[in-house]
Parts: sequence; structure tokens; C-alpha cells
Amino acid sequence: MNQALCYNVYQQDCPARLFFETLADKWVLLIMNDLKQQPKHFNLLKKDIQGISPKVLSQKLKKLERDGFIQRKVIETAVLRVEYSLTEFGWDFAKTAYKMKEWAELNIEHVLEAQQRYDALNQAEA
Repeated sequence: MNQALCYNVYQQDCPARLFFETLADKWVLLIMNDLKQQPKHFNLLKKDIQGISPKVLSQKLKKLERDGFIQRKVIETAVLRVEYSLTEFGWDFAKTAYKMKEWAELNIEHVLEAQQRYDALNQAEA
């Protein structure tokens, strides 16, 4: 029997809900997409992902490492450097994250137009 059939995310105690808690997060999706390009060190990730604070980036990287999506590699040079890269498991999810990024970029105009229509209609009613 397929293990996936044993889980039901609509049930309160379903461990598969962890997906939504961890991966359905804008910063996680952006980190995964950025690491899909190539392994990167912390400061380059922070530079690439505008608006993320160092604290949040650090928290998300630790969570992704704990969950097996990324790996952390210490590079011993004159200055100690840490590099982050996707694991094989992370690459699998990164494909889905990329599709979500692509969909968002292609469809955001529809969302913005719908918001404008809604706001105009509801402003007139207020």
C-alpha cells in the first residue's frame, strides 16, 4: 500500500500538515528557488532575497536543513564560510517551488485586477 494513502492532511493530527507549516511559506519558496541556481553562502542568499531579515533567513535555513531539504557545508578558508545547497530531496521539492514562482509571476496581473474590481465595488457600497 502506498504510504501517501495513509495520510490525510484534513485530519488535525496528520504529520503531512508539516508541509504547509514549513514549505508553504514565501521565504522558504524563495530560498529553495534561489538555491536551485547554485549553492550559496548566507550573505549572497540575503542579497538575492530582498526584504528577508538575517534572523528570518537563519531560522528558515535551519528548518530546511533539519527537514532534509538543504545541506550546510563549512568551507575552511582564511575566513570560515558556510555554503548552503539543495539535497536530492530538496531538488525534488524545488521543482514544485519553481512552478509556483512561475505561476505567480505569470498570473499576478489577474489577482491585482480582481483586487481592484473588488475594492472599487466594496468602496462604493461603504
